[in-house]
Amino acid sequence: MKITQDIKYVGVNDKKIDLFEGQYIVPKGMSYNSYVILDEKIAVMDSVDIGFDKEWLENIKKVLGDKSPDYLVVQHMEPDHSSSILSFTKAYPDAKIVASSLAFRIMKNYFSTDFTEKRIVVSEGDTLNLGRHTLKFIIAPMVHWPEVIMTYDSYDKVLFSADAFGKFGSLDTEEDWTDEARRYYIGIVGKFGVQVQALLEKAKGLEIEKICSLHGPILEENLDYYINLYDLWSSYTPEEEGIVINYTSVYGNTKRAVFELVQMLKNRGYEKVTVNDLARCDMAKAVGDSFKYSKTVLATTTYNGDIFPFMREFIENLKERNFTNRTVALIENGSWSPLAGKVMKGMLSEFKNIDLCITTPKILSVLNEDSLKALETLANELIK
Repeated sequence: MKITQDIKYVGVNDKKIDLFEGQYIVPKGMSYNSYVILDEKIAVMDSVDIGFDKEWLENIKKVLGDKSPDYLVVQHMEPDHSSSILSFTKAYPDAKIVASSLAFRIMKNYFSTDFTEKRIVVSEGDTLNLGRHTLKFIIAPMVHWPEVIMTYDSYDKVLFSADAFGKFGSLDTEEDWTDEARRYYIGIVGKFGVQVQALLEKAKGLEIEKICSLHGPILEENLDYYINLYDLWSSYTPEEEGIVINYTSVYGNTKRAVFELVQMLKNRGYEKVTVNDLARCDMAKAVGDSFKYSKTVLATTTYNGDIFPFMREFIENLKERNFTNRTVALIENGSWSPLAGKVMKGMLSEFKNIDLCITTPKILSVLNEDSLKALETLANELIK
């Protein structure tokens, strides 16, 4: 794949993987992106997962022919992008490795060597001249590992963005960027909003025509759209007005209450409502939905004097990713001693800038006249 006249794609698609990072469902696989910059000096941008090192090296060979790369730029040391470094050095023993000082320390952990004879250590603002192309390095700690660098090519105006602006899914499948990028960002990078905001400030000073991430497609049209989403996500600002209802239900009674609330909202002309059954849905999607919309409803049962395990896990996921600046409503169920509302309020008390709805409908096993009235009141409150 040609990115520009001088920049070629040499990455791979992983269609065998079922869980990315051992937890995120990826039904359409993953791409591990790598690029070659052809100039007087040749730079390869990042490696790939070790399971694809042979395919990756073949891709490089197809682009270079009998030529040899002068540099391997290592932007990120997570194994899906770094575990083929050793294979690269065996194939191209004269190439130098360009990375941050911390990246070389991590290489020592992985490979029992920090490539002392090959290494070029770069930090903020350092440059590497290839000929026409000058690479400028941008330090991006905790986006989303501490050693991360990004690289700006001033000739073609390309930002090699490491994992930033990445998404789930392989490159040979067609799908909308936004939903899978949100799920990827919130799940993996979401905790580090302050660091992403700092990166976006640096990016403002660059003239960018293409973004080449380590996962997902090359972004080259309407870049303001993607950058604006990253700004919203990293500042914990809702993308749009809407309600997401996340629930657990043991015998179906809490579920019935949830769909009664959905109908009440629709009867009032409020159509943008998303519902997730936390015991059955993709948890990462449910977390992403809660960051997408302005209002979240948590509905669950009392369970062993606590809340249902999937709801506890969900709230802990929100906390880990700095969920904030949202309106939250609660619905509780319990047969003899409802405690779910109290437990959820206690967990949410540790969150910042959460506007908790006044009404918490209490279901005593099944819906009755009182709990239906409470749901009506909550519907009115959510719409306001």
